[in-house]
Amino acid sequence: AEAGFCEGGQQQLGRLIVNSSSFAGQHRVMKIPNSGEFAGTIKYGKLEEPKDSGEYILVIANCNDKTGRDVEVTGQYTLKSKHGFLPGEFYGEMIFFAFLTILYFVLMLGYGISMKIYEDDGIPIQKWILCSIALGLLESFFLTGDYFVWNEDGTRFWFAMYTGIFIGVLKRALSKCLIVMVSLGWGVVRDNLEHMLQIQILGVLYTIAAIASEITSRLAITGYRVQSTDEERELLDADTVMRFIVIAINVTFALWVLDALSATMQYLENMNQRRKLVRYLRLRLYLLFSFLFATVWLMLFIINAMSEQPILERQTKWAIDGLMRLNYLLVLVAVAFLWRPAPNAKEFAYVMELPALGEDENELEMTANIPSALDDDDDDEYEEEVDFAEK
Repeated sequence: AEAGFCEGGQQQLGRLIVNSSSFAGQHRVMKIPNSGEFAGTIKYGKLEEPKDSGEYILVIANCNDKTGRDVEVTGQYTLKSKHGFLPGEFYGEMIFFAFLTILYFVLMLGYGISMKIYEDDGIPIQKWILCSIALGLLESFFLTGDYFVWNEDGTRFWFAMYTGIFIGVLKRALSKCLIVMVSLGWGVVRDNLEHMLQIQILGVLYTIAAIASEITSRLAITGYRVQSTDEERELLDADTVMRFIVIAINVTFALWVLDALSATMQYLENMNQRRKLVRYLRLRLYLLFSFLFATVWLMLFIINAMSEQPILERQTKWAIDGLMRLNYLLVLVAVAFLWRPAPNAKEFAYVMELPALGEDENELEMTANIPSALDDDDDDEYEEEVDFAEK
């Protein structure tokens, strides 16, 4: 009334009041009679906002909710930004996935060619590393394809989306199990593991929790599906719970890896297998940097999830998951470098040696050392690695 919008009295009852000084958007009005059958459409329904990037909200309001009647709104609405149909908060993520696809392709191409060149000197772990790289390539490729089709056509490419989710979770689960197996000395100091069942169970639990988290987070993205605020909040809460479960499993994997690495390195030191020990010292160093990075990421995730005012804007929120994907890629590159194809790659693999004969032909002398692991040329490198690790 003070703004002068009610001068018409009862004749303007139910009128939509728009304050142009605080509302810079556009609006459309449709008058609904108080009784009788009625069906109508909005004229000039296209709304164009040629302004800067930012969040735009579509609001449908019944201005005569007290004395009027319920109105059922049906139909389809389409949102399109200057870059396409993809919501603005996911455009940067699409570029990031495309960048990851290129990196994984280059990595797989280089590692695969090296394995072919040194095919006769290959070891089993290299095949697992190549498999992890291939899964990373497929994951980023399908996720990029999903966003690209969404951006061009305005519809989700559901096959690509769910395939990318499944492959990505499988990739991470396989890699976590593999790094535990390597830390326990599989393929280096032993050819079988006593804890294989526990590793498989933990990997399956991670797969279930990670898939549930990925699906709930994507269902919370409304897209073109009408969804209430309560439904979206419930999905986001479920996603947060599943993320914390995934984090707990990741912490379990990390503690197991550190404990297994310590035991394996102690064994290698006792057996005087210095070249293998140097490689494990480097692996531990890379993993410690990765765990430190993950700890900082976890603090950022908790603060951003619990704060009433998130530290990251909506269009940059994807960077939280992007940092962990990049962290995984860096660890994979480090492991691929440590177990890279080379002429002497088999010197770092587990070998069951035949016992050496003593003076008496019936006397057997058992040895667990690999001769190439005792080269004097590696003494300086070993001392440098040990000194750095102690610091």
